[in-house]
Amino acid sequence: MSPASQLPASQPSHSAWQHAARRLFAKTLAEFAYEEILLPEPDGTAPDGTPQYRLPVTATLVYRFQARRGSYGHWRVDPDSITPDADPLRFLTLAHDTVLGLSGDTTGHLVRELTATLAADTRLDSTALSAAALADLGHADLEGRQTGHPWLVANKGRLGFSAIDTAQWAPEARTPQRLPWLAAHHSLAHYRGIPALATPDRLYGEELTPATRSAFARAVADEGRDPADYLYLPVHPWQWDETIAPLFAPQLADRSIIALPTDNDLRLPQQSIRTFLNISRPQARTVKLPLSILNTLVWRGLPTERTLAAPAVTRWVHGLRDEDPYLRDETRVILLGETASVTVEHPLYDRLSGIPYQFKELLGCIWREPVDRHLDPGERARTLASLLQTDPAGRALTAELVHRSGLAPRVWLRRLFGALLPPLLHFLYRYGTVFSPHGENAVVVFDEQDVPTRLAVKDFVDDVNVSSRPLPEHAAMPDDVRAVLLTEPPAFLTQFIHSGLFVGVFRYLAPLCEEQLGVPEAEFWSLVRAEILRHHTRFPQLKERHEMFDLLTPRIERLCLNRNRLHVDGYRDRSDRPHAAVHGTVRNPLHTA
Repeated sequence: MSPASQLPASQPSHSAWQHAARRLFAKTLAEFAYEEILLPEPDGTAPDGTPQYRLPVTATLVYRFQARRGSYGHWRVDPDSITPDADPLRFLTLAHDTVLGLSGDTTGHLVRELTATLAADTRLDSTALSAAALADLGHADLEGRQTGHPWLVANKGRLGFSAIDTAQWAPEARTPQRLPWLAAHHSLAHYRGIPALATPDRLYGEELTPATRSAFARAVADEGRDPADYLYLPVHPWQWDETIAPLFAPQLADRSIIALPTDNDLRLPQQSIRTFLNISRPQARTVKLPLSILNTLVWRGLPTERTLAAPAVTRWVHGLRDEDPYLRDETRVILLGETASVTVEHPLYDRLSGIPYQFKELLGCIWREPVDRHLDPGERARTLASLLQTDPAGRALTAELVHRSGLAPRVWLRRLFGALLPPLLHFLYRYGTVFSPHGENAVVVFDEQDVPTRLAVKDFVDDVNVSSRPLPEHAAMPDDVRAVLLTEPPAFLTQFIHSGLFVGVFRYLAPLCEEQLGVPEAEFWSLVRAEILRHHTRFPQLKERHEMFDLLTPRIERLCLNRNRLHVDGYRDRSDRPHAAVHGTVRNPLHTA
């Protein structure tokens, strides 16, 4: 079969491409202006009073557009107002070295990421559903309908994926797949599990059928090896082809790694691409696998030390929740634990210092609890990111859910904030611990009437941070957890809630609520502030912590994700993972009502 014949049969029309390009260019202008990568100049007002702006690029080219400003310095650019054209790729080629100040290598890679993002956007547009249809989808199916990170412009770059790879493995492909497995010898592979999964046999007894375990053992024995000396783990087929087969070739030759058949379960990739939901058995654990592609700032591997520590971090975080009646019984927060892991070392790369971090994240698996297992009858889960989704007619999923709930919009929003904030605030104030509650990590649980009731959180080992100022609550933290969790000063620890939740999600949700629910943006933020103050009143004994971890300061640092790619790290190899850049400050809408 020729490569061309393997490609998807449908190709986007020119008009569909232009529609997606106009929308992406509006996002480019908005997010680059928010991060002050671009500095648009005021250019009067439109007849309806909307402010107009101009952006000179060359001596003969000046872009003009209309935009409204919002909290945190947010820009809402009207895609239909952009002139003389709305092609983000053309803009990049004309503005890269003058207006944007990019190096040639950054520009080259960025063109590729933007083109891949546009191609994915047109595919999503071609199968877009109404808000009502989106509201009817289950958690797994809704994941394949998401449009990606709202803040990052090139949010579906996936450098390393071919067109065929994307058609098979991208979330928007919505194609259930069977994953092959590997057997890795104990000399390379290490198992960790929570107490309930203290041994690999306990994990495999729950995750694999007896027939599959027998087939795996037979495959190892057929190679003249003892199955008792091996650990089993699934592997992403792309990772096998691109990374494992070539870089672990000596281990495949000496049979310290042995290829196994699939376990026959069908799985769907989530928005993170490397995490798979089991749709054959929804109560089974999800698997998080390394995938050596560059997407949304980082290589999507699994760091060795963090994979090893994942179950220990889960045990510690679960312990905080289980011993705290407020978290356990009142908020009923769901912590989707990373309960078991297998880490496979590379004999060379894992012993070298200063090499690119992607080479220390090649092979392993983390098993995570699925959200379905924790839901009560009638409850359903949706990622927080899905609340930003709009359908082809412009109707937001949030507006549909509010309509179905029968509640007034302000009441529904209070219920949303009452579900999200209390557990996050309590972990921050009481335990000096934060998650990164961005749109994909935070999962909202709804009742039968689509009213938000509680929060589920995932991705602990990558996105849990603790206060660098010693707190009594950290005294019992296990050494292996202390060694792997990142620490931040109290003043910066609040940024994970600001940037992950308020800037990263609510900055976009607030304008949607103003336009479609009739809740002014200022009132939206007043409701958020009121929920924070309500929590302060609920726990007056933590007043010192409320001041230490102050979410209500007049201004906060402006964290920048696009600036990191364009001006800080570019596409160069690094020995450690990059972090968001900081550029100036922005006014905090939570400072006053």
